[in-house]
Amino acid sequence: MLAKRIIPCLDIKNGKTVKGVNFINFRDAGDPVELGCVYSEQGADELVYLDITASHEGRKTFTELVKRVAATISIPFTVGGGIYELQDVDRLLNAGADKVSVNSAAIKNPHLIEEIAMHYGTQVCVVAVDANIENGQWRCYLNGGRIPTDKELFAWTKEAENRGAGEILFTSMTHDGVKAGYANEALAMLSDNLNIPVIASGGAGCMEHFLDVFAIGKADAALAASVFHFGEIRIPELKRYLSEKGIAVRET
Repeated sequence: MLAKRIIPCLDIKNGKTVKGVNFINFRDAGDPVELGCVYSEQGADELVYLDITASHEGRKTFTELVKRVAATISIPFTVGGGIYELQDVDRLLNAGADKVSVNSAAIKNPHLIEEIAMHYGTQVCVVAVDANIENGQWRCYLNGGRIPTDKELFAWTKEAENRGAGEILFTSMTHDGVKAGYANEALAMLSDNLNIPVIASGGAGCMEHFLDVFAIGKADAALAASVFHFGEIRIPELKRYLSEKGIAVRET
């Protein structure tokens, strides 16, 4: 059995780590490089850095910060936000990122997924999806949850896989930041529908939520932010708990 991954997510706004609830009401969570260092030392399997306003503001993402992170931490990390073309991917990989996450740009130009996969390999291309359940259907959103699209979660993620995505990072906007658990039913359906890893995002509030997302949601990795940023859950204790519950995790 492949080990399940624990992935702290650092949402970056104006050079600082922030955390919101339902994609709004952000508060400061600290220095992104220092936090990344702490998580690396604690035994996080990977990190995700998202420039959460880059697409909305129409600008490129944070190359200098990526260089600082790469020089400091020793675990793989993914960078997302403001990636529109291969040149952006090249810049971020050269700065030290291991993978890139595309969301809005991939919905607007699905061929971008194919280009990234073709040039750098599918393992580099993470397709992130922000979705909200509306009238019983999961609708995908652009620009950090600001703009609804006509894309449906399960159809779009299958298309992304077929185009060359190496992983799907699914954030339930309904569950984001409210700490009531992940969208396990949708995650399990995603996992059954896809042949690539699914990273769960949105809803972690306690260790039991991580157990549920792996056991019920069938996720390959669990991403969380505030519970790590504000010291509510420490990664070594979380991994010990999951291991005791029979979930395969990498040792810290």
